Amino acid sequence: IASDGQVFVKFGRIVAKHCLDKRCSAELLCAAEQTHTISSQLGIVARVKAVTAESKSSSELLVSNAQNLIQAVLHVLKAAEAACIKGLRQPPPDSEEEEEAAAFCMQWRKNLLWHRAKESLNSDRDELGLRKTRAKAEPTLTAMVQERSPQTKNTPKHPKPIKGHAIMDSHL
Repeated sequence: IASDGQVFVKFGRIVAKHCLDKRCSAELLCAAEQTHTISSQLGIVARVKAVTAESKSSSELLVSNAQNLIQAVLHVLKAAEAACIKGLRQPPPDSEEEEEAAAFCMQWRKNLLWHRAKESLNSDRDELGLRKTRAKAEPTLTAMVQERSPQTKNTPKHPKPIKGHAIMDSHL
């Protein structure tokens, strides 16, 4: 789990590097750094627990750190969503990891915009005249990551785009 946290740290740093908005980039870097710290801490706690006698407090500490890491990863993904909405610069063509991360973000943004466009076509209104939304939630980066990796041991080195989705604009 700790090493999987580092995958999201790398993803967050890549997205922050290409983000057009400085505040979103700073927030994403902060979230990535927090995730890095918690991931490293979890790795240390796990190694110590592996060589010491079994105790309830060490198990509780391990679970608590794992839960903190999950929350930190979710923060990275939320900050990455904000950065993607603000826009990303085109990554250099020689960096495969950066291109894959950008394509993954672009795919999510395309799904989000498609969802919002479908919702805007809904003519159902409530008693205040506001457009009703359907029960289906907006797509999230978190959901896309979960779709790609239902088990943590199958987590890729970085989130990968679906084949056939390429970056077409200079901005994502």
